[in-house]
Amino acid sequence: MEDGYNECVDGFEKAKKFTEQQVEYWMARDLMTLLGYSTWDKFEGVIAKAKNAGDSAGAPVDNHFSRTGNMVPIGSGAEREKRDWYLSRYACYLIAMNADSGKREVGFAMTYFAVQTRRQELYDKLTEAEKRVQLRLRVMDSNYHLAGAAKKAGVKRYPLFQHAGHEGLYGRGLADVKARKGLLPSQDLLDHVGRLELSAHEFKANITEERLNRDDVKTEQRAIETHRAVGHEVRQVMIHDKGVNPEDLPTEPSITRLVRKQRKMIKVAKTR
Repeated sequence: MEDGYNECVDGFEKAKKFTEQQVEYWMARDLMTLLGYSTWDKFEGVIAKAKNAGDSAGAPVDNHFSRTGNMVPIGSGAEREKRDWYLSRYACYLIAMNADSGKREVGFAMTYFAVQTRRQELYDKLTEAEKRVQLRLRVMDSNYHLAGAAKKAGVKRYPLFQHAGHEGLYGRGLADVKARKGLLPSQDLLDHVGRLELSAHEFKANITEERLNRDDVKTEQRAIETHRAVGHEVRQVMIHDKGVNPEDLPTEPSITRLVRKQRKMIKVAKTR
């Protein structure tokens, strides 16, 4: 069962999409296949039941189910509408709860979306500092994997590689970024920035790692140029979407102590 569940989870994760504001959603026709349904009419009946269940629970269903569709040719120049729905995580959960429980895919979906919904509920209860700590740990993990990809790509002077990433993202080196934000040289930049800035670093690291591997980069100079280019791309997205330069985002209270405490707890848990 675990293998089947993991396979379904992988399918749900791959089908997940994001808006420009990084809000997650699924398409109903993708979910239909993942839940083992072969006909749209039958599955749309499940969607109707799910919406009714949401209404009965007092949920604002229009915030979770959004109708869409497009015209497709059916021959002789005629067209018909191919209906679809944008679905939130909660909408997917309601659909799974109202689908055919005899399908093993539906059972997996119930578990997956219930777990994800619970995680979001717990996350929403975290303080802003605790949310930053979670994201800070993710950035550490992303940077760890990036370092491995950089080494594989031929990077021997890692400080130069890191410097290129900062130049791309901030338009200046790390020392200048710290000075602009009023930080001491000894202070860790990522322990003093907000979630938006941390997300930018995580995205930069993940995309750079992917490109180094995808393009089979084998020279230090090309790896450095790749890191700088990705950093610049992330910078442009932030300026376009948020109207602010990353270096001008506010400095936040330090989470250094909380990060160290959390890492120690994780280390202890792994040794048990």
